[in-house]
Amino acid sequence: MNLDRIPEDIRLRIREAVINAAEEKRPLRLLFVCLGNICRSPAAQGIFESMAKNEDLKNVEADSCGFYGGHAGDLPDSRMRHAAIQRGYSLTHRSRQIRPYDFEDFDLIFGMDDQNLSDLHDTARSPEEERRIIPMAVLATDHPQVDAVPDPYWDGAEGFYNVLNILEDACANLIALIKEYRKF
Repeated sequence: MNLDRIPEDIRLRIREAVINAAEEKRPLRLLFVCLGNICRSPAAQGIFESMAKNEDLKNVEADSCGFYGGHAGDLPDSRMRHAAIQRGYSLTHRSRQIRPYDFEDFDLIFGMDDQNLSDLHDTARSPEEERRIIPMAVLATDHPQVDAVPDPYWDGAEGFYNVLNILEDACANLIALIKEYRKF
């Protein structure tokens, strides 16, 4: 874990969100976003929730969604659920499409790849809402060669495990930052 590899502006945005939620005496709310909400974003949500529980990190809520609505109500892809179970994660989230008011409901919104990030910026209605958008891959400091969380949908089993590796790295760093900033 090397938090110094996370860009300063990203750390600052996370810090502001953590402090604002604490000052408002409410949970910090995180949203993970990918295309269909059946692979990467529900995995990020499940990993984050599991790690947060193991770290006894309270007063944090996580959700996930996607831009494509065709999977609405579905469980995550069976291949992702299988890979996640191998790592001890249970993915039970039901897919949903992003909603404009998600930007009001969530403090930080994590996009998995360049297209998701572009779509998030297009959906944001103000500079304040755009400031909530963070590329998930920048938190994966043990994977410096990665500039996006790749979509494993068309890959074999290896692609799903690769995504889990990246997301475990990113979620561990996110939790470390939240814990650090809660000290203020």
